Amino acid sequence: MAAEAKLEVEVAFALPERQRIVTLEVPPGTTARQAVALAKLDDLFPEVPPATFAEADLGIFGKRLRDPDDHRLRAGDRVEVYRPLEVDPMEARARRAGR
Repeated sequence: MAAEAKLEVEVAFALPERQRIVTLEVPPGTTARQAVALAKLDDLFPEVPPATFAEADLGIFGKRLRDPDDHRLRAGDRVEVYRPLEVDPMEARARRAGR
């Protein structure tokens, strides 16, 4: 019996002061959310609450996934973990405009 082929994928997360991209080999059928769990980002970013990674919006190459729990990865995908916005974009624009 031949060994099951693995897919190479990346999981990326960034804070304002640092970022990490973790390369993983995962079995076919692995979801985006599962890849984030396998990357063990909570070990790499202990200052970030683990729930952040479990509940975060995810994307692949800048495109947000509608259902990361069901999205099956393909070889070469880079899963991006998005942090929640701290300031509403419209409010930030208004501040910059001096309103």
